[in-house]
Amino acid sequence: MTGNFTETDATTPSSAEAPQISIDGVRTHLRCPQRYRYAHEYGLHTGDDVPQTARLELLRTAICDALRAGDVDTLEARALDRFADRWADYGEGVHSRAQRRHERRVLEATIRAYVEVIGTDHAECLYATRASGADGELVGPDLPLRSTVMATRPTADDDEASPLQIDVPIDYAVLEGSSFVGVRFVPTAAHLGILRYRAAWDGDVADRFAGHFDPDRADFAPEMVATLLETAAALDGLRTLRDRLSLTDARTCRYVQVPVLDRDRLTVNPLRERVETSLEPVDLTEPYLDHHTFGMTHEHRNQTVDDRLRQVATAAIAGVDDEAFESRWDQIKRDVCPTCPYAVCCTKYLSSEVAFDG
Repeated sequence: MTGNFTETDATTPSSAEAPQISIDGVRTHLRCPQRYRYAHEYGLHTGDDVPQTARLELLRTAICDALRAGDVDTLEARALDRFADRWADYGEGVHSRAQRRHERRVLEATIRAYVEVIGTDHAECLYATRASGADGELVGPDLPLRSTVMATRPTADDDEASPLQIDVPIDYAVLEGSSFVGVRFVPTAAHLGILRYRAAWDGDVADRFAGHFDPDRADFAPEMVATLLETAAALDGLRTLRDRLSLTDARTCRYVQVPVLDRDRLTVNPLRERVETSLEPVDLTEPYLDHHTFGMTHEHRNQTVDDRLRQVATAAIAGVDDEAFESRWDQIKRDVCPTCPYAVCCTKYLSSEVAFDG
């Protein structure tokens, strides 16, 4: 927990522009509306340089640079070379040279695992997509996608719906068979919850999603819910990109996350100084997809999730929803506050922690 804050740009778009919110802002609002206010309205940056974030950016940049140009056979070599170039300037604080060598081997093993599991196949699809005449950027990192929802923001004079833009970045997109696939590298699979193990919306996923928004239930699953909302926004953005690139062979869109910093999959042989790891991409389209909505639209959609995305994004832009905040405060205090960097200045948290006898 830290109290070192700096202000970042948190300006509001002019009235002539559609209001915007990042998918990270949506996720933050689901965790705690007050945390959203500090991070995204006030623009307070905690100043924490998390090693995990820096390592993720190293991998993203190295892999995306390798995908951007070259042939399939040399993908791994290009990614490792690009990683080596950036590693030379990487300044993460470690306690010894041995630890630094170990961290480097771990990340290099991750690159090799990526190439083996999906990298080669995706590179082939990417280069084939370009060869077909697709004129547009398909590789990031942080390739911008944008989903537009019609948000109702009641005021004294106007209750008409207006467009609200949700920004959701991916790392690259490829045409794989008849699907346009967006890929995002993430640190671990911890935020996925049951989505990691479920291949259908009906049942546990739908019930847990509904429970999070039901004030009469104790369910509190902001990370899982936010991931489903992110999937909805990413798929909408992919459909827009697909249409703009005239990818007529892509009948549907899919969204895949690839955890690349999961230490549970790491195998270390200290005697041979060898590190190996494995990756398990997670296709989030399956637990998101509602087959009833699919039957009506012939698109990978889920009306329940899509509606909630609009509602949560609207609530975040409009300000803290006090009623929802109060109804979830016990869960927020238990699950979110202990690791929240803004707890040291949050009046709600501080007032709940400080009591006077009298």
